[in-house]
Amino acid sequence: MQLATFRMGKDFILHDAGILCDARTPPQIGPAWFNGAFWRARDAIVGQAPGRGASLFVDPSVVGVAEEEWVLRAYRRGGMIARLSEDRYLWTGHERSRAFRELRLTARLFERGLPVPRPVAGWVHRHRLGYRAALLTVRLAGARSLADCLGEADTALLERVGATIRRFHDAGLDHVDLNARNLLVTPDETVWLIDLDRCRLRRPGAWRERNLERLERSLAKFAATACSPTIRRGYAARDVSGGAGGRV
Repeated sequence: MQLATFRMGKDFILHDAGILCDARTPPQIGPAWFNGAFWRARDAIVGQAPGRGASLFVDPSVVGVAEEEWVLRAYRRGGMIARLSEDRYLWTGHERSRAFRELRLTARLFERGLPVPRPVAGWVHRHRLGYRAALLTVRLAGARSLADCLGEADTALLERVGATIRRFHDAGLDHVDLNARNLLVTPDETVWLIDLDRCRLRRPGAWRERNLERLERSLAKFAATACSPTIRRGYAARDVSGGAGGRV
């Protein structure tokens, strides 16, 4: 994967040159692509995901780029601070923005064969001392969140969830928001991990257990605490065979 950066005034875009252009030519993508209105005007919004900011599913074939669908996710604040600013973050440089950091981390994991959606592009717009940002990734066809699968999840799937988490942990990924909606299951029963905002690679430590405990709190919200021991069994077994290995 070859990542390239370009700037248009106050807009910065980091993108996968393999999807969007030859790195030696101007990229096809522009700041408007990170605005839902751009896709809505072309009747190219094909759905949306639940959650803060409601990620949009868009069809990039309308602009002649790709046949697979993309996910457009704008960065939104939560909690009390959102009352002051819902989508503004402190500017400390485009490379330190949440979009650029998440895209580079996702690309690194994707290149290592881990099951994450292929990143397409990240956008940052600077405004005075702050910035807004958004991210485009390839949509996983037919994927459902683990939360939506819990009612029918069998032992094999739950153990695969645990094994997949262990695989990411062995690669050093500290997922700060590991929950039942950030784990996706595709029709071939491959388990995927999404939403790497604020995540990072670390040496082994107590953060691993904190990740698992956070997932267990999430399962409790869906009345699925009984799933936790099976997930932990899969985590301990370290059986990470099978799956699509991050390629989509």
